[in-house]
Amino acid sequence: MADKPEGRGPAEIEAARKLFAGPCEFVAGAASIASLPAAGLPEIAFAGRSNVGKSSLVNALTGRNSLARVSSKPGHTRQVNFFDLGNRLFLVDLPGYGFAQVSKSMKETWQDLASAYLRGRPTLKRVCLLIDSRHGVKEADRETMKNLDAAAVSYQLVLTKTDQLKEAEIACAVAAAETVARKHGAAHPQALPTSSLTGAGIPELRAEIIGTAGLQARS
Repeated sequence: MADKPEGRGPAEIEAARKLFAGPCEFVAGAASIASLPAAGLPEIAFAGRSNVGKSSLVNALTGRNSLARVSSKPGHTRQVNFFDLGNRLFLVDLPGYGFAQVSKSMKETWQDLASAYLRGRPTLKRVCLLIDSRHGVKEADRETMKNLDAAAVSYQLVLTKTDQLKEAEIACAVAAAETVARKHGAAHPQALPTSSLTGAGIPELRAEIIGTAGLQARS
């Protein structure tokens, strides 16, 4: 087995499990800057290349099959989607970047919307930047990392689809991602390996999320 991510203990993992097992509802889908909801609860956003598995990861975190819509066609998420987790935290699913099969003008619209969101949310605690573990950090990811650095937005690399790798390959993918992260000022130094299919790494990511958001366990 690959080593589990360090930094979050059993108590935090259990507290996170309870929170993510509770109510979680879609509350808003913003297709323009003007339609972004007012900032309120702490927010954790999910960004990444088209078809990297953002919606699948949101579903896996919340233990649901269809909270966030999943498609095999790149570019399915076309707005900034907000999910209310127990009235304590917003999970935010951002439009994918990369090879979405849409017009150049539409891509630019999505990019402008995501950029405006990332720059202007005082309640945004961290961006989970998803990386396909099979392919590693690509040029489009590096560009996004530079933009997040420039905006001073905290982010962490989260590797997806690790079920398609061997254990030794997962360790190599994590090490490679962390090498890249260490070169970026706003990046968390630890990369988290996950699989939405098997659930590997999901408890640890939940714990990392609630810790980052500053949420305390409730009895």
